[in-house]
Amino acid sequence: MKIAYFDCRSGISGDMILGALVDLGVDFKAIQKGLKTLPLKGYELKSRRVKRGAMGGTKIDVLVKPSAHTHSRNIGDIQKIVQGSKLPRKVITQSLEIFERIARAEARVHRIRIDKVHFHEVGAVDSIIDVVGGVLALELLAVDRVLASPINTGEGTVACDHGILPVPAPATLELLKGIPCYSSGVPKELATPTGVAMIGVWAENFQSLPLMTILKTGYGSGTHIIKSQANLLRILLGEDAGRAGERVTLIETNIDDMNPEFYEHVMETLFSAGALDVFFTPILMKKNRPAVKLSTLVPPHRRAEAERILLTHTSTYGVRSCEMDRLVLEREKHQVKTPYGKVAVKVGKLDGNRIHFSPEYEDCRKIAKIKGLPIKVVYDTIARCAEQELGGE
Repeated sequence: MKIAYFDCRSGISGDMILGALVDLGVDFKAIQKGLKTLPLKGYELKSRRVKRGAMGGTKIDVLVKPSAHTHSRNIGDIQKIVQGSKLPRKVITQSLEIFERIARAEARVHRIRIDKVHFHEVGAVDSIIDVVGGVLALELLAVDRVLASPINTGEGTVACDHGILPVPAPATLELLKGIPCYSSGVPKELATPTGVAMIGVWAENFQSLPLMTILKTGYGSGTHIIKSQANLLRILLGEDAGRAGERVTLIETNIDDMNPEFYEHVMETLFSAGALDVFFTPILMKKNRPAVKLSTLVPPHRRAEAERILLTHTSTYGVRSCEMDRLVLEREKHQVKTPYGKVAVKVGKLDGNRIHFSPEYEDCRKIAKIKGLPIKVVYDTIARCAEQELGGE
């Protein structure tokens, strides 16, 4: 299982994330190519090597022509820009989720509706490129899990379009809810709304470095020059070196009065908010009324958001929750040669030993439809090819 661990001891921002992922080895030209599909003009994306103290890293600069500057955009404007691209669906969905998180935080701070929020810094071309570019870069890295350290926020004040604000800025503070954070005393804004929103969407947990075998490291530079420390976001890429045990929160509610057609939307909303699993169980309630028990597993720091979704997107009047341990198999993906071409196969391992082969369902479904074959025949054929090709590993 491939893990990306974000070391946020110098904070986190959109440009630092993109710089660290490029420094880690993500193809910069592939990022540029993907971003060119956005309906945004008048900017140039540059990558350069820099020194921060005794350490080196990659600095990403978005050079914007004066004619491309827009004073402000609302969430609808940003949605049109992102949805107007030819980026992968997951990149579009996740980018919009990040912007919507920021919009909700701004709405709470200013006590206005989300559709009345007008972005200034975040609506600028460079911030849109940072967010969408970072999401695309992480997708190109193809990791199975994202973990992060607690976030160093910095302290003092920061100047923005709203005036002089305390650090963490109010919107950043809203986005930090449920995320471990601290200040080491650096009088700078180290954690920005974009950086916090991005890692808040990605990270399963905020913790110390887990047991993992390090493969690569990448360093993304911030703008500030800080004498006391290197202003670099560090990303460690590695493989799980032990059993993938973790702490999760189980949230449940019983529902007997909701249109069953709504369940699909609720499930998608929970997964978009970081749920690890969502499932439904038929039950009988008092007076033998048929009902559904809706259960979702989430990382502990996503508990509040998942509870809010259940309370606002379903007809329930209450939820219950508990924490528990979860042990999962190490998972790998392999491209296996088959009579239908190369097909993705998921491999499950325990203590380094192979336990399961699972051909990807979506690949099997597409092949069955194109070839006019029963999906079971396609699945079994791919599974036999996987056994022959990978069985000796």
